[in-house]
Amino acid sequence: MKIIEPKMEVEKFDGKAIMKRLERACRTCYRSEGSITDESYKTLLNNCITRGHESILEHEKITIRMTCDIGVYKDLTRHRIASFSVESTRYCNYGKDKFDNEIKVMRPCNIDPNSKLYEHWTTAMEQIEKEYLAMSKEGATADQLRMLLPHSTAAEVTMSANIREWKHIFNLRANNHAHPAIQQLLIPLLLLFKKEMPEIFSDVPYNEKFEEMYFQKLADISYMKD
Repeated sequence: MKIIEPKMEVEKFDGKAIMKRLERACRTCYRSEGSITDESYKTLLNNCITRGHESILEHEKITIRMTCDIGVYKDLTRHRIASFSVESTRYCNYGKDKFDNEIKVMRPCNIDPNSKLYEHWTTAMEQIEKEYLAMSKEGATADQLRMLLPHSTAAEVTMSANIREWKHIFNLRANNHAHPAIQQLLIPLLLLFKKEMPEIFSDVPYNEKFEEMYFQKLADISYMKD
């Protein structure tokens, strides 16, 4: 069994360029393209968002790739206006050489690694892996084996959502009511969006008490690098 940390990769994007494209799309409504300047997108987007006219934000999307636990992607896939490609536990048999003959589980950020609770969690994960590998050797299919896998199981997810939906996702998943495992991934992503597109994301709240030591560092999506 291998205990790993979550991972978050983000496609390269230019926040200002995205907002200027959103402005151009919005000005179609008023045929006011002639009013575009280098800074005009700021006022226009602020006005639209203040008045609740956020449909224009749907013209642009951003893609991320993350390694998270099953519980995290179960929460995220409840957001319907997004696209997901998720590592399938129906087809991935972790008892095969391709997966190093082991189950990878995500280190829980809400259990002290020096506590008895962590010992119990580790013991449970090891026992699950033992039985999983035993069943795999007996010829069990991935379809059968998936029923053993706990929420802590690590999985890779590629996710795309438009800008409006990202706002909605952050509002629900970056606050203190969301599970800590999803907060540690989405809060740093939200902070990046706030930095790159403040006119759109500055009003999105998040759990400011979540400890920064648990934030996952962001990287460029490897398969999208030049």
